[in-house]
Order: sequence, then C-alpha cells, then structure tokens
Amino acid sequence: MTEADRAPSAGEMRMVIGASSLGTIFEWYDFFIWGTLTATGILGRTFFPSGNETLATLLSWATFAVGFGFRPLGAVLFGFLGDRMGRKYTFLVTIAVMGLATAGIGLIPGYAEIGTTAPVLILLLRVAQGLALGGEYGGAAIYVAEHSPEGRAGFHTSFIQASVVGGFILSLAVVLLFKLGFARVWDDWGWRLPFLFSLVLLAISLWMRLKLSESPVFRAMKEAGETAGNPFLESFTYPGNKRRLFVALFGIAAGLTVIWYTSMFSVLAFLSGPMRLDQTAAQLITGAGAVIGVGFFILFGKLSDRVGRKPPIVFGYALTLVLLFPCFYVIGSAANPGLAKAALREPVVVSGPKCGYDPFAAVQADECSRMLDHLSKRGVIYTTDKAPTVFVTIGGQVVQKTEPAAVDAALKEAGYRFDRIVPAPLDIAMILVAMTVLMALCGATFGPVAALLSEMFPSRIRYSSMSIPYHIGTGYFGGFLPFISQYIVARTGNPWAGLWYTFAVVAMALVVTMFGLRETVALRGPRR
Repeated sequence: MTEADRAPSAGEMRMVIGASSLGTIFEWYDFFIWGTLTATGILGRTFFPSGNETLATLLSWATFAVGFGFRPLGAVLFGFLGDRMGRKYTFLVTIAVMGLATAGIGLIPGYAEIGTTAPVLILLLRVAQGLALGGEYGGAAIYVAEHSPEGRAGFHTSFIQASVVGGFILSLAVVLLFKLGFARVWDDWGWRLPFLFSLVLLAISLWMRLKLSESPVFRAMKEAGETAGNPFLESFTYPGNKRRLFVALFGIAAGLTVIWYTSMFSVLAFLSGPMRLDQTAAQLITGAGAVIGVGFFILFGKLSDRVGRKPPIVFGYALTLVLLFPCFYVIGSAANPGLAKAALREPVVVSGPKCGYDPFAAVQADECSRMLDHLSKRGVIYTTDKAPTVFVTIGGQVVQKTEPAAVDAALKEAGYRFDRIVPAPLDIAMILVAMTVLMALCGATFGPVAALLSEMFPSRIRYSSMSIPYHIGTGYFGGFLPFISQYIVARTGNPWAGLWYTFAVVAMALVVTMFGLRETVALRGPRR
C-alpha cells in the first residue's frame, strides 16, 4: 500500500477537518464583515457620497455584490491551480490574499478625505476578496472529502458547510466586541478594527494549514501522471460534465445560497431597517439564530450519508417555498409589534399623477416621489394610487399637508413609532423560533452539498468543475440578493417584497434538482 492509498487515522482526520474548517471560518469572516457592517449603515456613510441614505446603502450592498461577482473568476483561476498543483497550496494562497485584502479595507480613508478614490479602492479590494473566496471553498471542501473514509463524506464535509455560518457568527461577534470596547470612537475609526483583526486570523490560518499534507487523491493522481492538462477546458469537454455543471449551478448553488443569505443578511437588514430595532439588538438576535442553526448543517450532512444527498435538498427547497413568507411575517410581527399593528390598522397610501420613486436619484423628480423617498427612509409600508393631485392618506384619513414634518406628525398620531427599540423577551423568542426554521432549511439544502459536489465530478477536474458552477451560482444569485431585494423593497415600499426574489430562485432550483440531479451517495465517497 502506497502513502497515497493509506487511510488517514482518526487524529489526522480531526486535524484535516479542524484546519480546513477553521480556515474557512476565517475566510468567510473576512468576506462577511463588509455585509455585517453594511447593515448598520456605517460603510455607506464612510465610503460613498452622503445626502441620500437609501442610495448609500444600495451602493454598499452593490459593493458587497461586486466581491461575489468576481468569485467565478477566482474559481477558474484557483480551480486550475488546484487541479494542476494540488489542493493544499492553492488554498494557502487564497487565504493569504483574502486576509491582506480585508485588512486593506480597514486602512482606506473615507470619501470625505479622498473623494471618489475611496470607493474605487474599496471595489478593488472587494474584487481581490472575491477572487480569493472563489478558490477557498472548493479547495477546503474537496480536501476534506478526499480524506474522508467511505460513507462518511457527508458528515465530515458538513463541518466545512457549517464553517460558512461560523464566519458570519464570528463577524457579528467581533463587530459587537469592538463596538463595546471602542464605543466612543466607533463611528469615527473604531469600526475599522474588525477589518484589521483579519491579520491575526490570517496568521492562525497559515500556521494551521502549513501543517497539513496534500490530499491522498491528488497525490495518487500525481504519482500516476493522471492530473489534467487544462482542467478548465476539460470541465466543459469531459463526457456528461456539461449537464452536471448545469445542475450544480442552477439546481444546487443558486438555490442554497439565496436561502442562506435570506436567512442571515436579509433578516439582519430587515430587523435593523424597516423593523427599527436597535442595531446591537438586531446583531445579537441574528447571531443567536445563526448559532442555533449551526447544528442543522452537521445533522443534514450526516443524514445524507444514510438517505442520500438529493432528498434533504429537494425537501428543503419545497419547504422553503411554503415557509419563507410566514417566517418573515412572524419575525416582523414579533420584532416591532407596535409598528406592525399600526401598518395593518392605519395603512398608508400615497396618491398622485406620477409616483415614480427612483432609489438611485440623489434628488427625487417630483413631489410624490419625494414623499415615497421619505417614507422609504422611515421604513413605512405604503401603497400608491393614481390621482390628479398629490396627497397622503393614513388609515383612510387625508393628511392636510404633504410636507414630511406634517406626515410624520400624522403617522405618530396614528400609532407609528420610529424610535429604535429592543423587543421584549417573548418577542425575541418568537423571532428566534422563526430563524430556527429558516436555519433548518439552510442546513437541509446546504449541509450535504460539499460532499455532493465532490462526488458529482471526476477527481482530475474536480476542483475546477466544482468551483466554477458553485461560485457563479453563489456569486450572482446569492451575492446580488441583498442589493436586489433592497431595491425591490425601496421601489415598492413593502419590506417583504424582496422575498419574491428568493422565492423565484428557489422555485427554479427545485425544478432543476428534482429532474436533473442524479444521486451520488451510492458511490460511498468521492469518485476516485
């Protein structure tokens, strides 16, 4: 038996899983820290032109999406290197690039100091982060899968899946700790510390990953001279691989990622935005929901070793279509009961000859659009109606003036409250119940996926074939979700309207997965 054929011991397997998972946590921390702070509004105010809070927030989410948009290119680049040079050294490079780019964001002066140079530099660093993440996930998942003994790949790789949640939790925890410790200077420069903290995480990650050996599957291929000459090209020419790439992209990556980002970033933005929660409370509640949900990723990963990879994913998609809107209605009703009751009891209608709200405009074009802009910033749910003149009704009563101050006074009289609140303990419990349901859906659709994708593709082109569709799906369908959903909310005045994007993508993924995905668990481990 050669060294490449020897199964890793239990201790070696723990080291493989631990080092890979911890590095993945740190890498996703680096990537998510932008999204975590964007939800607070501080990055929009710092790096983008001020004067339109909605526009600054949209630009921040667009910058968040840019990083995701470059993940497929990173998948191509690092997938090529991973299939040619090896799994280990490739994801050493990715984590170094990610850590340095994240720390760089914490050093860039704001828009007030250097003008448009600030957002340009931010975009470049987000591009670097996207490239790095495009190579990280595939490398870590494949590395663990190729070490796993027969029948254990779902369980072992589920820790990589849970590490994505771990990165989000770590980003929230670090932000809250630094905010608490540097409360007086947080808005000035304290928020930069979570980005700089990435250098500490980078040092730990490099130390742990340098202790790992190369994947036994890759070593065996290299010894036999069977590594791919051009893994990117072979990914599209290998027999049957185009169908597998299609299913991996539109059936797996697209569906799981919109559920995951909706359950985390959309919930956080929903609580701290339209529901008017205290930002720290919103972060703590979202973080608690994520902590509760981590176990579902491991549970469904382990379950997939017994029942197959396909059933949990299909059932997870189907249940998401049924439960998505009810879960968010529960969250909204519990987060701010007074605001929710006021919206039902005293609905707001804005009437006018032309009410075309443009979230990207620095100044709205007409009186009706300016009123919609004002209500959107307030987080007030509204509908629009055609009328010869502009007027606002609250609970059927016409507001005598359309000036913002007059409308605000009428809204307060009708029971609308715009102060930041902390929900009562029972209401927090209800939010966490709804979040637990969402996280269970994440676990069902995400937990088995690392093993599934590793098993779908042949080992000589596995890194490229797995990474390319995964990062196109997660990069575009998921990465642009916060921006698209927030844009829909801003245009409609309905804080739940953005969920239709998630619903549509999951419906597509369900159809593709049901009819296009072939079960892989019968292979009992990654295809050799």
